[in-house]
Amino acid sequence: MASTLGGYAGKVLKIDLTNQEISEYPWSDEDRALYLGGKIMAAKILYDNIRAGTDGFAPENMLVVSTGPLSGTAAPASSRFNISSISPLTGLCASSNCGGNFGLHLKRAGYDALVMTGKSETPVWIEITEDAVRFHDASSLMGKTTSETQEALEGKAGKLVIGPAGEHLVRYAGVFSEERTAGRAGMGAVMGSKNLKAITATGTRKMVPHDAERMKKVYKAWIALLKSHPLTGEALPKYGSAFLLRRMNRHNVLATRNFKYGKFEDFDMISGQTMAEKHLIKNIGCVTCPIHCGRQVEVNGKKVKGPELETVGLLGSNLMNNNLKQILEFNYQLDELGMDTMTAGGTIAFAMELQEKGLWDCGLHFGQTDTLPQVFEDIAYRRGIGDLLAEGTKRLAEKFGGKEFAINVKGLELAAYEPRGAVGQGLGYATANRGGCHLNAGYLVLMEGLGLHMNPYTTGAKAALAILNQNLMEAISAAGCCLFPLFSFYPAWLVSHYDHPIAKFAFATLPFSGGIVNLLNKLPGKLLPLQMPGLPYPKALAAVTGMKMNVGRMKEIGERGYTLERLLNIRMGLTGEDDTLPKRLTDELQIENDPRTRVPLQKMKRTYYKIRGWDSTGVPSDRKKKALGLQ
Repeated sequence: MASTLGGYAGKVLKIDLTNQEISEYPWSDEDRALYLGGKIMAAKILYDNIRAGTDGFAPENMLVVSTGPLSGTAAPASSRFNISSISPLTGLCASSNCGGNFGLHLKRAGYDALVMTGKSETPVWIEITEDAVRFHDASSLMGKTTSETQEALEGKAGKLVIGPAGEHLVRYAGVFSEERTAGRAGMGAVMGSKNLKAITATGTRKMVPHDAERMKKVYKAWIALLKSHPLTGEALPKYGSAFLLRRMNRHNVLATRNFKYGKFEDFDMISGQTMAEKHLIKNIGCVTCPIHCGRQVEVNGKKVKGPELETVGLLGSNLMNNNLKQILEFNYQLDELGMDTMTAGGTIAFAMELQEKGLWDCGLHFGQTDTLPQVFEDIAYRRGIGDLLAEGTKRLAEKFGGKEFAINVKGLELAAYEPRGAVGQGLGYATANRGGCHLNAGYLVLMEGLGLHMNPYTTGAKAALAILNQNLMEAISAAGCCLFPLFSFYPAWLVSHYDHPIAKFAFATLPFSGGIVNLLNKLPGKLLPLQMPGLPYPKALAAVTGMKMNVGRMKEIGERGYTLERLLNIRMGLTGEDDTLPKRLTDELQIENDPRTRVPLQKMKRTYYKIRGWDSTGVPSDRKKKALGLQ
């Protein structure tokens, strides 16, 4: 349905792969006001269409590719788009975000989102233009890597492709646009299950903002804020996201030896600073991004995208691997094969510990990583032990045991942050809708030592802060934006002067802020007409769309999306028992004789449920659903 709001293309394209038929999926301005776009829009579409028991590989499963209203504008770091589906890895609602240029080109072709269902009889790729949607035989593309596939699809269109891992239904296969990936939870495997190898989109339409002059002023001030902040203006451009690795090691949150420890002796050999010194060719960045946190490095004589922090940690310290050059090679190989580097690293670390404990003779050992290139290829093509590794950590634990050290939540392997050194991050992992995701968790670890210096072991205010972060980050993602600019929300002076007495006092008061944060969480959006200097998203959305937008309304939209995903997950069989962590993280001390160094999950979870308006089993109350318009 055409939109009277600025920033939207105004149409949602539905594609029936079984019958190769297209239609328009109904989506109104009322829907746009309630769900904004991106992952929240996708959650609503999935909730309205997916039945209980739908398998991730079933033709009835839907794959939704969605943009936000800021996508395709000049907003900082706004080239993001989202892919959502029922995950073949977790069996739950999952979303994965990507910084490639496909979303930008999709909007130029005239569509805010794609809704795909069914399964093609034979391999296909889809061409989307302003004038037509065409189905093409993809036989000649099968078996090609992600870069080979994109090269074979000539032209300047936005491209969305899978590699061999997606074709062979590796449960954590990703979807790629340029060198960027929607990596988590197996969206590439869903494409593969539908015999869909690639999609291209091209067009010339421009997104018309509601108030162009106001938009320019907001963007100019926003860019200045990002460039002046120590994290977004200095650390990320200089060293990429892996600049955090040194801080993680200092604060006992660096996943090491399958999360047995929070520190790695050779941490500096794989840090972002070392990557910049020894391997960086130049910075690279997504469209409209002033940060340019991406790394260009050389692998086998080619200039390619370097690894992000999560990849470095999970293929480095978590495997007891201090060879940064090798990690660069692993990252490139996994991208080419088309799979999630994070789940690959987590699964292999678990297999190494199974070997160490005599539970599975797989031939994988901590610190011995020279054979992994062959293992990665075997996973992508499901050969030998690769066929089992392609199933992920949770299914390996069901087959061989070791559940207590199978590091996953709801079937999704954790990011590289070890939560016994940041217990609020542990609560976030446990309650995240898609599983062990640091971002869906609310990324509280940034407050617990990596940006601010709140006491990482206290439970005070952690539930309230996790919820506030989760809700705001949902809305920011739905707007079409990267989450890294959110770093500038934390006052620059506090980040730079964390040892100053005033800063220390501010950090010491944070655990006692729960009452105030609870009030922010519980108040309806209309009673929080706030604008905050470090949070330009509401002003940008108002200028672009014409909607009335403030921090309160964004928080409410984010909560609506978070709750909607929760309700869909409950339909898929989720219970409160699934909001948990492996016993290694809740029962074992990370540091001997230090009782603080385990995650006191149950205490925080009870508080979390209460603040969210969920019952003791984690089900949103009728009152909460009514307040959010989800009854």
